[in-house]
Amino acid sequence: MKPAAAPPSPFSARFLRTAFDRRATKWADADFLMREVASRLASRLDYIKLKPKRVLDIGCGTGGDLLAFGERYPDAYRVGLDASYGMASAAASAGAATGWRRLLRSSPPHGVVQADFSALPFAPRAFDLVWSNLALHWYREPHRVIPEWHRVLSTDGLLMFSAYGPDTLRELRTAWAEVDDVPHGLEPTDMHDLGDMMVASGFDTPVTDMERLTLTFETPDTLLRDVRLLGVNPLPERRGGLTGRARIAALRAALERQRGSDGTIALTFELVYGHAWKVPDKTDAAGNAVIRLQDIGRGGRPR
Repeated sequence: MKPAAAPPSPFSARFLRTAFDRRATKWADADFLMREVASRLASRLDYIKLKPKRVLDIGCGTGGDLLAFGERYPDAYRVGLDASYGMASAAASAGAATGWRRLLRSSPPHGVVQADFSALPFAPRAFDLVWSNLALHWYREPHRVIPEWHRVLSTDGLLMFSAYGPDTLRELRTAWAEVDDVPHGLEPTDMHDLGDMMVASGFDTPVTDMERLTLTFETPDTLLRDVRLLGVNPLPERRGGLTGRARIAALRAALERQRGSDGTIALTFELVYGHAWKVPDKTDAAGNAVIRLQDIGRGGRPR
């Protein structure tokens, strides 16, 4: 008798695709945090002189940011990419049959692709703006993703991204620690490590910063519902019946013990923001210094 195939490990590419395929049809119920963080990240573009001709949204979800870019950069060619087929399919039709299009005065994206973040199916220097909102933390090896962002970005192009930091869901992790010793959530990369990876990938003087956003919930069940919809704590879903009613009851009790003086239960999200420019190569393949003509008037020094 052939043994049953082992379930995909948590946060493996196959596991995450399946998890987000299931969430695609209900993503509107959990998109509030994505929209809030996207708004905060996009506000930084207000201070940057950039008129991209081609925009790539990596981890586009159901297409909310692609529609917003249609309003901000109406002449830009907008492409979305997501690892989940369900999400990519939803993004491909974003704005076509809902009020989004009227609200944002935008058109659907020009193209949406399902692909792995660490193997982008695009030519080098294909995009002037690479954007990724709350997606990088899904990859256990971000050092394989960031070089791809650099590769597809045009010279003088801009990278902007957000991701969860290590302090995300600290209250939930504390509650789970009272129940068992099994990891139940993300282990995001530290902000400083992401900055180092950007430098190693070829980005010039990247900027990273962090803020904490605290959500409050009236009950443990509403907290757990939203966390599962967001996908940031998918392991109980994977365990299925093995999680057990007793374990969930113990988790609810642990969360109840965290209830604050205002009567709510808090949940922290650490938000990491990063941006960087792709500058021209300073040396050629032979190691010779490269100086562009437009830089000669600046003292002959490349930017």
